[in-house]
Amino acid sequence: MKYVKKSIPVEAFCPAEDEIPPWFMREGVSIEYCEDEIIVSVPTLHGITECSGNDYVIQGPDGDIYPCRRDIFLKTYEKFEEDN
Repeated sequence: MKYVKKSIPVEAFCPAEDEIPPWFMREGVSIEYCEDEIIVSVPTLHGITECSGNDYVIQGPDGDIYPCRRDIFLKTYEKFEEDN
C-alpha cells in the first residue's frame, strides 16, 4: 500500500539561515555556536536529539518540536502561502 503525507502546515526554521522563532525557545532546547558549526539540541519523546545548524527544526500541529535533516525536509515540505 502507498500513502501520501497529508497537507498539514507546520512551522519550521533553519538555524543557519533563519531567525530563531519564539516557539522554539522552551525548556530543554539549545543552540550552540562552535567556531564554524552550529549544534541544535531538541528534547523529543525519544530523548535529546541533536542536529546541525543546516538542518531544520519543525513545530508540529500539536506543538511538538523535532529536528529534520535538510535533504529530507526539502524533499518533503514546500513553502505554504496563506491566502489573505
